[in-house]
Amino acid sequence: MKNTRFFMFAMALIMVSVLVACSYSTLSIDTAKSSAQSTGQIYLYGEYHGIQKILEKELELWNQYYHEENMRHLFIEGSYYGAEFLNLWMQSDSDDIMEELYKDWEGTAAHNPYVKEFYKKVKSECPETIFHGTDVGHQYDTTGQRFLKYLEENNLKNTEKYLLAQEAIEQGKYYYEHSDNVYRENKMMENFIREFDKLKGENIMGIYGSTHTDFDSMEYITNSVPCMANQLKKRYEDNIYSEDLSWLMKEVEPFRVDIVSINGKNYEASYFGKQDLTGFKDYEYREFWRLENAYEYFKDKKKTGSVLPYDNYPMLIETGQVFVIDYTRTDGSVERVYYCSDGYTWNGEPSTEEFTIK
Repeated sequence: MKNTRFFMFAMALIMVSVLVACSYSTLSIDTAKSSAQSTGQIYLYGEYHGIQKILEKELELWNQYYHEENMRHLFIEGSYYGAEFLNLWMQSDSDDIMEELYKDWEGTAAHNPYVKEFYKKVKSECPETIFHGTDVGHQYDTTGQRFLKYLEENNLKNTEKYLLAQEAIEQGKYYYEHSDNVYRENKMMENFIREFDKLKGENIMGIYGSTHTDFDSMEYITNSVPCMANQLKKRYEDNIYSEDLSWLMKEVEPFRVDIVSINGKNYEASYFGKQDLTGFKDYEYREFWRLENAYEYFKDKKKTGSVLPYDNYPMLIETGQVFVIDYTRTDGSVERVYYCSDGYTWNGEPSTEEFTIK
């Protein structure tokens, strides 16, 4: 009997330990609701970083929210202190702060002239914008340390800003030392809640990588925890909206129109450029054509069993299209393959299927 009691007591301790560990690693969003929770609306937009067309759309959306809905708070996939520097720059007569930030971003998707132009247009067109950075502390040894120094020099060491900057730096250090993407996803969620709930009813717009903004997605590296927006949806329910803008990067016009001959018949073929394949087997690159008005001629051709998901293509795909792809090897030889889009889905992904032309 004593052994049984000891066993049950030990198991209880283990269960408590597990629960404590779980609550430490993620915020319990089901029980976190309180009177402090903001009642404002959240409008999230997912992007592929650094794409001009997407940034232009995001600027258009922010202009609309800013001028028509009187919104002022823009959440970004950046550090707390990076956003605070952006806020200082918004009030500055020079671009010195922006140039320092841009230099710090070197080696990242943010070190891109289109990104810099986006922020400059926000400053000129929506000058009362307030940025909120809710990611872990990227550039903690440059931007982070410089922000701490700025606060110290301005007698702001014993402030919430200083504590939050220190916290972001520690988050960044932990993330980069452990390459822990689950930790990062959970911190992005927690930091977002902290910043949003402070606003007490203000509506906000947020710009994040599309891997963080899908209500149904998991963290994209380990697939072991819900992504940021997935977790936020459980807390804010109908007060949060999300839209993926990454498709805009594929809304492109063909570079030119060629003529492709197949079995003695000529077809107009829209050319969409080449993709670098360096490091993939012995291939150097591949080129894409879309045969115009050709689906009826090839839809019943025998399939080979090979598939190519839509996300491999540099342009948008619609059902009822035919594609020609040339694979060029490092020895200069070229392999031509043919695919059609007939509504086939492979592993949950819309995919084209290869067919033979014989």
